[in-house]
Amino acid sequence: MTPIRMMALDVDDTLLRSDLSMSYRTRNTIKRAAAAGIVVVLASSRIPAAMERIARSLGMHKRQGYLVCNHGTIIQESSTKTIIYEIRIPPESALTAFDLAHAEGFPVQLYEQGIMYVSRSTEFADYDQKLTGLHQVVVENFRDRLAAGCHKLLIPGDPMILSPLESLLRTYIGEEVSLFTGKPYFLEILPPQTDKGSALAKVAEKLGIPREAVLAVGDSMNDAGMIQWAGLGVAMVNGDERLKDLAEVVTQRSNDDDGVADIIEGYVLRRSSQVAGHT
Repeated sequence: MTPIRMMALDVDDTLLRSDLSMSYRTRNTIKRAAAAGIVVVLASSRIPAAMERIARSLGMHKRQGYLVCNHGTIIQESSTKTIIYEIRIPPESALTAFDLAHAEGFPVQLYEQGIMYVSRSTEFADYDQKLTGLHQVVVENFRDRLAAGCHKLLIPGDPMILSPLESLLRTYIGEEVSLFTGKPYFLEILPPQTDKGSALAKVAEKLGIPREAVLAVGDSMNDAGMIQWAGLGVAMVNGDERLKDLAEVVTQRSNDDDGVADIIEGYVLRRSSQVAGHT
């Protein structure tokens, strides 16, 4: 197996425990890998402002690392906060998505400059605020906010009624955007051909790291792109069964029991020390 030189970690339900904390063991294991020269990438649906605190707790503000934000619409260097890649949803597509969702009675959310803008406040928006720590602002004329386009739109709702809306959106703008449910109650809309896998490929290309030397860990289907692209794709045991079918490895322990630390110790640190021992 090619030694791992870069590892990409999903955040929620992978790196973080259910209470949104990170164990000392997991944090320390990631720091050990970074100290050994492994490039650490955090890949999430969160915006940069909701990821920087986590990155800082891992010491990523002190060394080379990357934040793949909004599922790949923004890629940011962790130490300098320099954005190396950015893409937005075309304004016309964003407005069509909003109009269709609004006509069906759904609220819509977007995220810009560390703020969560919502067309109306809901229990889902309140949960998202708790999850990300972002300030929530209700916008009366949401269409005006969309005029310049946006990195990501999110439509929250009961999974049973989100599915028909997703089908409707695919009919009207399916070729203009990427659509998927990150969590069952969050329908997310991104620019076309955007996912964590394509973003991870961009980082690897920038650094000259082959995909065979990349490890990726995730739990849901919005991680499928990077799990399939990476040389070693790992699914969390607490994750989506469909993702487990796509992954090469499934963790033995969950996000609440240091599943990520197990993988880093077994496939990154141990193998790195074995390679060093044979040089």
